[in-house]
Amino acid sequence: MAHSKTRKLYLNLPVRDLKQSRGFFSKLGFEFNEKFSDENAACMLVGVDASVMLLTEAFFKTATSRGLADTSKHIESMCALSCESKAEVDELVKLAVANGGKSINEPQDHGFMYHWGFLDLDGHHWNVHWMAPESAQ
Repeated sequence: MAHSKTRKLYLNLPVRDLKQSRGFFSKLGFEFNEKFSDENAACMLVGVDASVMLLTEAFFKTATSRGLADTSKHIESMCALSCESKAEVDELVKLAVANGGKSINEPQDHGFMYHWGFLDLDGHHWNVHWMAPESAQ
């Protein structure tokens, strides 16, 4: 069954220190929706219909009976962000590293697509990519 309506995406990620994580992503240029933010959560705006909910680990655990992934040993997700140019990909990853994140691998240039990645302060995997406009359609 195909859905014709657009849905909003709220990706929930557990974080050890909400203030520190919010500061990290603010330094990368992300803004937050204060209507959905408090001492347990910060709603990071990614796009018109996409947000990342940074949730304290304790608050995150109230929504699940399963244990949290140890991101130093396991990957629990791969968050992908688009950029408008290869230079923006490099800039975002370097900014993440300069603010306490860790780069993942080396930049990969496939001609029609360029990507690189970083781990945030909590070890969440972020893949940053650019795609040639004619390839992204």
